[in-house]
Amino acid sequence: MAMASFARRKAYLLTRTFSNSNPDALRYTFSLTNFSRGFASSGSDDNDVVIIGGGPGGYVAAIKAAQLGLKTTCIEKRGTLGGTCLNVGCIPSKALLHSSHMFHEAQHSFAHHGVKVSNVEVDLPAMMGQKDKAVANLTKGIEGLFKKNKVTYVKGYGKFISPNEVSVDTIGGGNTVVKGKNIIVATGSDVKSLPGITIDEEKIVSSTGALSLKQIPKKLIVIGAGYIGLEMGSVWARLGSEVTVVEFAPDIVPTMDSEIRRQFQRSLEKQKMKFMLKTKVVGVDSSGDGVKLTVEPAAGGDQTILEADVVLVSAGRNPFTAGLELDKIGVETDKGGRILVNEKFESNVKGVFAIGDVIPGPMLAHKAEEDGVACVEFIAGKHGHVNYDLVPGVVYTHPEVASVGKTEDQVKASGVQYRVGKFPFMANSRAKAIDDAEGLVKIIADKETDKILGVHIMAPNAGELIHEAVLAINYEASSEDIARVCHAHPTMSEALKEAAMATHDKPIHI
Repeated sequence: MAMASFARRKAYLLTRTFSNSNPDALRYTFSLTNFSRGFASSGSDDNDVVIIGGGPGGYVAAIKAAQLGLKTTCIEKRGTLGGTCLNVGCIPSKALLHSSHMFHEAQHSFAHHGVKVSNVEVDLPAMMGQKDKAVANLTKGIEGLFKKNKVTYVKGYGKFISPNEVSVDTIGGGNTVVKGKNIIVATGSDVKSLPGITIDEEKIVSSTGALSLKQIPKKLIVIGAGYIGLEMGSVWARLGSEVTVVEFAPDIVPTMDSEIRRQFQRSLEKQKMKFMLKTKVVGVDSSGDGVKLTVEPAAGGDQTILEADVVLVSAGRNPFTAGLELDKIGVETDKGGRILVNEKFESNVKGVFAIGDVIPGPMLAHKAEEDGVACVEFIAGKHGHVNYDLVPGVVYTHPEVASVGKTEDQVKASGVQYRVGKFPFMANSRAKAIDDAEGLVKIIADKETDKILGVHIMAPNAGELIHEAVLAINYEASSEDIARVCHAHPTMSEALKEAAMATHDKPIHI
């Protein structure tokens, strides 16, 4: 039966059309018979591809374009490659999350494992130094990849002169014009500000400032209970800050499966993070030594003043297109400032493309990378594809929360009959052995066909475990398919197998 199922899937891939359940999302056709990666010739002194922005979407697109034989130039204003993600986002935050977790473990968990330590202290400059070293090494690594793949790298701020010309004010103080047959906008996103709140990156900080605080605040208020706010709040809570999260919405991380969300919030509360939900910020006073935040219920009511040493504004991000002069060449954007593109990532202006955070879709580095690869494949005359239904989301706290596909709330609202299988890590032998067993795996599958619709994991390494589920949903696997695959013992991934068994039939270990 398994072999027959595999054969059917293999044949299916040859004609599959990727689509998104969202009618506004991009749609792509993908044929294995046409997906060869040949080489194209530039045919002139101008670039085949010019990319404005050297973040995850931009630098990946540049390398891929060069690998496809396209003469490529990448323009980056920061002077270091990797964009927000590598310089002041994903990478430094994960460095601090790991370092702060090690400190927290030394304080609270080592003794349970027979490791006795005393006078454990935080050396914040050293912790920041380790973070900065990781960032520097990775940015240099991308420059090395540019050289290896013969990508021209221009350091400066680019703006359109015409659909085929970009004027660059270089970091060195000069100006140069870069010409290209195709220009890709990959300028990413910037912090979303809130009315009446001025970010000074000292007392009132964005995620950028929260990554470089000079001392551990006694009290930290986080405005916004999304991915970034919870991760950064978690870092400083582990290091000793009293953290309060203020959120206008009734729930934290509103896109998360509601059952997982409730357990996740309880976990963070056990870590002494406080939450004020359905709460609106109406005033900020930073004239004194600290910050006074005036809040009131979102529905209206009595006001309360909260005091903190530092306030982190984490209310989302906006596409960053300032100074590009898109209007000068007639590029259309939506009300949110996102560039409107077709199925090949091309704007309404021929030869001008856009990827990543500047177009509709989740603002995630890995989504931008997929956009970049697909975009240059289309430019090279090939077929690209991105399936936005299969972009995994991860909150890198401890435990982590990772998900792919639909939540139970979404499936229920769609009217589809479904089954749910769950397995707690308290019943997983590896998790018990390492004394880190908080969390669960939850699988949602179609009741009639057993096709997996969504997978949600809360676990110490959920961000790694989720990719088996991504692959399974990509090939339209059933929960039985996962249940019948041998998983190494003892591993955390066995919890996914057991959850699949619980969805299809019955688990063994609970």
